[in-house]
Amino acid sequence: MPPFRVGLGFDVHPFAPDRELYLGGVKIPYSLGLAGHSDADVLLHALADAIFGAIGSGDIGQHFPNTDPKWKNCESRVFLEHAVAEAAEKGFFVANADCTLLAEKPKIAPHVEAIRASIAKILKVEADAVGIKATTMEKMGFVGRGEGIAAIAVVLLAKQ
Repeated sequence: MPPFRVGLGFDVHPFAPDRELYLGGVKIPYSLGLAGHSDADVLLHALADAIFGAIGSGDIGQHFPNTDPKWKNCESRVFLEHAVAEAAEKGFFVANADCTLLAEKPKIAPHVEAIRASIAKILKVEADAVGIKATTMEKMGFVGRGEGIAAIAVVLLAKQ
């Protein structure tokens, strides 16, 4: 077993009315939220999938199926905490994470430090071990048209 594992996660959710917007465990003031069975925190979903991928444990949908009413409106931090715990059970801890949000709106920059602190707490790492970046899609595709948000996350797990 190598002393390191790398995982990549990706998630996307469309905007929806009458929902609150959560990114990285932080409530973001905006007129729309993201559609989903849980709170639809696209960033935490991508991070959970990255960890599950690194430990060879499927994906978020296998662990928390959207057909199970138990997970309806669940805070996505629960999913990421579970992924971190499962990695620990297999002898790994998160060394660092690097994340990119793809969104035309809302502006992410004012919320980066709060998102970084939230994710660092869940991952049990220092804030400087979490990279948070955002970019637009230059008006291309569904994200570019302002129809939703996508997230990409990479994690490095190290052997305990």
